[in-house]
Amino acid sequence: MITTIREVRPADLRDAESVVRVRRAALPFMIGTAVGVAHELASAHPDKRYRLLVAEKPDGLVIGTAQVGIAHESPEPGQGFVNAYVDPAHRGLGAGSALLDAAEEHLRAERARAAFAWVLDEPAHRAFAERHGYRPSRSAHFLRLDLATTGLPALPGKLPDGVELRPGSAFAADPRPLFEADAAATLDEPGDVPVEFDDYEDWLRGTWEHPYLDRELTTVVLVDGRVAGFTAAHTDGAGRYSSAMTATLRPFRGRGLARLAKTDSLLRARAAGCTEAFTGNDTGNAPMLAVNARFGYEVCATEIRYTKQL
Repeated sequence: MITTIREVRPADLRDAESVVRVRRAALPFMIGTAVGVAHELASAHPDKRYRLLVAEKPDGLVIGTAQVGIAHESPEPGQGFVNAYVDPAHRGLGAGSALLDAAEEHLRAERARAAFAWVLDEPAHRAFAERHGYRPSRSAHFLRLDLATTGLPALPGKLPDGVELRPGSAFAADPRPLFEADAAATLDEPGDVPVEFDDYEDWLRGTWEHPYLDRELTTVVLVDGRVAGFTAAHTDGAGRYSSAMTATLRPFRGRGLARLAKTDSLLRARAAGCTEAFTGNDTGNAPMLAVNARFGYEVCATEIRYTKQL
């Protein structure tokens, strides 16, 4: 069957809806909306060289999609990424290979030296990646929590001296302290590609103004008036909540602030009508895996990070 590979049309909401449908079928433990997909495309930094591809059958049905670009915030130049997804109902038609070929062509044109991809830890997915020259490295878990039925811990009756909890919306007038905390915390995130960012305007567009970011359900921990940690909450408006990042800055670790932030955010998410909570952790991130396990999160899938030298 002939499959056409093309770029998503930024102004066509139907294209974005097709991307969401395919992603949801392939990775049901990730949240997404058409508005969010369109925003990612429109707000991407020029240096990211971001492209969103779709695989289309002759009848116009989109059966696969791929994100591809350059990790422009990495101090190591030439680090590319590609994540391809095919609707499980339409696998075996060559869409995955066609998407990967097109994505790698784009990366080579942008002089990328390597391509990084996340691949589900299932035999067919791993075999596909390895046939195309990719080699495995680290791994990460997807975790799910049933917010509707799982008992959550209560917040302490009295917070430790100097500690305050604020919603992200409290920083609407000046979100720079959250940007600085996010940049500092990202330096310690496990990963194959180091990330350092200092572009506030880009962060505003891509993170603070992202439609997924729920500022009311995001929790920020202050210690003596300084941002010490946070849980960034993403929601899709359909009862699904995702912890985009939970972090405690180095000077404040060991005080249980990450657990405090997540407790507050999850309690408020349930009160707001969210019924499912998702998160993801590197398999080597024992502290956060332990925190999430105490909340009742359970592993629902695992991904392997694959790399190909271009």
